[in-house]
Amino acid sequence: MRLLISLVFVILGAFALISCNSAEKLASQKPAANLNASTATTPQTKATDDGVRRVTTAELRDLLSKGQAVVIDVRNEASWKTGHIRGAKLIPTNEFLNRINELPRDKMIVTYCS
Repeated sequence: MRLLISLVFVILGAFALISCNSAEKLASQKPAANLNASTATTPQTKATDDGVRRVTTAELRDLLSKGQAVVIDVRNEASWKTGHIRGAKLIPTNEFLNRINELPRDKMIVTYCS
């Protein structure tokens, strides 16, 4: 049973790392002029190439208000100190697997890195 739970958390950690890399790749490919406030609140209906679910800021706000999600910032501490989402917990990617037991099992875990 512990092996199964550990495997689930390892997969979650891998998804967190993949989502950060794919977001950086996508950001570098799109011109900044295409990013606006309306895209931040429009639900994403297109499937992603990496299979990781994306949530919009509106969806995240709703999930947080209902107590159904937690936000994990996977950046380093220096980036955290320059600014972060209010209420987010800092768990840098290099510490993620060692601190996996700090994550709730009954809520959606939303990670971000930029």
